[in-house]
Amino acid sequence: MPFANVGTRRAALLEQVWTNRPFSALCVFAFPLQERDTSRPYILPRSALNPLNRSSAALNRADRRIEPFEPLRSSIFNRSFAALSTMNITIQGQPLPNMPWEERSAGCEAPLWRYSKNPVIRRDLLPTSNSIFNSAVVPFGTGFAGVFRCDDTNRRMTLHVGFSDDGLNWNINEETLKFECDNKEIGEWVYGYDPRVCRIDDRWWVTWCNGYHGPTIGMAWTQDFKTFHQVENAFLPYNRNGVLFPRKINSLPTGEGRGRACYAMLSRPSDTGHTAFGDIFYSESPDMEFWGHHRHVMSPAAFEVSAWQCMKVGAGPTPIETSEGWLIFHHGVLHSCNGYVYAFGSALLDLDEPWRVIARSGPYLISPRELYECVGDVPNVCFPCAALHDPETGRIAIYYGCADTVTGLAFGYIPEIIEFTKRTDICAL
Repeated sequence: MPFANVGTRRAALLEQVWTNRPFSALCVFAFPLQERDTSRPYILPRSALNPLNRSSAALNRADRRIEPFEPLRSSIFNRSFAALSTMNITIQGQPLPNMPWEERSAGCEAPLWRYSKNPVIRRDLLPTSNSIFNSAVVPFGTGFAGVFRCDDTNRRMTLHVGFSDDGLNWNINEETLKFECDNKEIGEWVYGYDPRVCRIDDRWWVTWCNGYHGPTIGMAWTQDFKTFHQVENAFLPYNRNGVLFPRKINSLPTGEGRGRACYAMLSRPSDTGHTAFGDIFYSESPDMEFWGHHRHVMSPAAFEVSAWQCMKVGAGPTPIETSEGWLIFHHGVLHSCNGYVYAFGSALLDLDEPWRVIARSGPYLISPRELYECVGDVPNVCFPCAALHDPETGRIAIYYGCADTVTGLAFGYIPEIIEFTKRTDICAL
């Protein structure tokens, strides 16, 4: 297990192992990265990896102290072994070494942790903004771009474009986003909120809750985040939380054109108000205009099984393709004695049939806890809309709306989140 040339991925994997707090205080496990039997982990004294920025020579000396690991029966060791084994998964996507990142704090055992300087986007970043939240962020050029929900001081729900070099400090355009549309009826602006942005081939597709005789899924595309071309709404009213998959998926084996690759979307049929129900559905389209092959994906959980997601659920950021399935983050709502509480968790969907749920977390990943999540225009809301990830290191940064007022940021490692999702799966309950 030589470390003569410790690359970015290896260093990140070692860092991930070092910081995974459920591991024994005396040692960590490391899968061999080359030359040795990849089916057997090895036990490595933590002292060999502390600090992580040792020279290659020091890491080579540490390698000589590695001994083959014999399975231990302790539950904590078994859990650690299971967590680490998911590090061999494949994560699709473009490398993103410049993504925003902050390592978990000492003593943190959660698979997802909050940015220490939250909220990352304050409510009054614009002179006319009452709140900025539930927004979409993607890599663009050498930095990042986004479409942001900015409710103004008239309390109108509007969309704005923004840019950032580091994903933390944002310049959001003061003027509202204007769509180009060939159809006057579809292009007439009523309101728009909770956008998502998904890159497919050479276009960035924007979906949002669009006002057209009630809420439905508006759609537009851009290639430069300057000109946005609006197309037909995806569905009839009433619908929300339209989330595109980042590539085409082979069509369902029914109907004309069966078996061809189609665009795919998750959505949540709703009503005109603060919907007291909501399931996630899957739909396909050959052309981003006509949507069909609708399939049910996920219902709210039973209260006695997972109460935080017992009233309604909805898809969040763009699904992430992994060898374990499509990793999604979904919000769930608890109808408490003090009103609605929005939290979010994770699930894995089948790669070929994404309407089939492989695993779904019982515990939430993030739920209102901090002041900026519990106090605001709509208290007790954590609502994810976007995620950045780096396949090389497994890192992920999730942007989420806080109390319908500001934007928060949380970090994690995709392999740990997948392990968490499988370990706490409630699909069989």
